[in-house]
Amino acid sequence: MDRGSNQVSPRADDELKHELEGYMRSGQHTHVEEANDPEPPADDDIVVAPGGPVPPPGEARDRARSTAEADALRLELSRHVERTTFPAGRQTLLASLEAHHAPDHALEAVRRLPEGETYNDVTEAVRALGAAPSGG
Repeated sequence: MDRGSNQVSPRADDELKHELEGYMRSGQHTHVEEANDPEPPADDDIVVAPGGPVPPPGEARDRARSTAEADALRLELSRHVERTTFPAGRQTLLASLEAHHAPDHALEAVRRLPEGETYNDVTEAVRALGAAPSGG
């Protein structure tokens, strides 16, 4: 029995139910607050070295730099090579990179891979180049 105590119209009530549906199903907020999203880097932003603003001395700095370069290469290759491409050899990787319009530095890196080897994923290919990416 409706006693008229509803503060909103039936249409507004349906809108509120629709807004809360995602929250009720997932158990977490579904709206993103833009203030919490990181902004993309600007063209004139300062690039901080992998070791931080004051890099560690000597060998630790070189290790941090090579790990950062290996991670950047792995990320770049991952952006342009689909998982279904693997296992793949050098020519297959080159064909996939060219089909996905990969940048020249990624193509040059893959051209340095030894011929006749097969790689199960991007990390294996980066390791074959003598780089040691983090996390793997």
